[in-house]
Amino acid sequence: MMKISGRVTWCCVALLLALTSVSAVQKTLKSINGLKKINFGQSVPKHSLLLLHWFANTVTIDDNNVISLTFDPNSGAYGSHHYGNGEGLLDTLPRGSHYRYYTIGNLHQETSDPLPPYVAHPQREYDGENRDRIIVRVREQNTGWQTFRRIDQVYITQHFPQRFQHQREYDPAHTYRITTNLLREIREFSVGPNQQPLSYLRNRFGSSADDFDIETAWGQLACLGLLLYIVLGERHPFTPQSNYTTQSRQQSAYTPDNRQTSWCAAFVKCCMFVVVLIGLFILAISAARR
Repeated sequence: MMKISGRVTWCCVALLLALTSVSAVQKTLKSINGLKKINFGQSVPKHSLLLLHWFANTVTIDDNNVISLTFDPNSGAYGSHHYGNGEGLLDTLPRGSHYRYYTIGNLHQETSDPLPPYVAHPQREYDGENRDRIIVRVREQNTGWQTFRRIDQVYITQHFPQRFQHQREYDPAHTYRITTNLLREIREFSVGPNQQPLSYLRNRFGSSADDFDIETAWGQLACLGLLLYIVLGERHPFTPQSNYTTQSRQQSAYTPDNRQTSWCAAFVKCCMFVVVLIGLFILAISAARR
């Protein structure tokens, strides 16, 4: 009897592990070197880098790596709104907790707090067609006179603007968790009066970019231009906007065929999960009969 009970318990544990592997995001980006491995421009919009740069320099990060949101996502600021995670893209929130998911970056959402021009109206080469999003898990704590919003999970993902029937709202194949360390590295490329010298950033991150070319092409956003150069690895990333071809833009677009391919991949994963579930069920019945 003890053997049967042990086998059934093992089957239940295996089932829980299978469920976790299907629903939870497993891809984590820990540094800029991790960003280099993403296929930006084909599978993922380059615009994701612009949105992520803005986000990293908008939130606050203290010495204990606590990330705080500096605006109210319920107000719709910066294209934000509540995300219910109804399709199980991310981990299920604990019951009774003060955690909520929010999505940020909808360029078409009317708001009194718009994203900066380099994100809202980028050069054509970095136009993401409003597909890229940031999702954060926030714990809200009301002290009576002020609401603190602490972030413990950050993700970049893709939104499907025109979904097929039964298709997900977000793309699980290209959803990545962003660590605090990566946000800190991106913050080093901040723009403004306190920005780091390009030579320092170039040497720190091992870039061969020419400082003069970057400053000429990007002006006050030179640090952002250097970040894009480092991540994308382009040999000539400073071409004027007028020289970008329509063909290159079309190649980076997320076409219906690509969306259909992603849907098929998700369908295959679901089928594999069903097969595993049936196998575990049969195994449990066989163990019970012995």
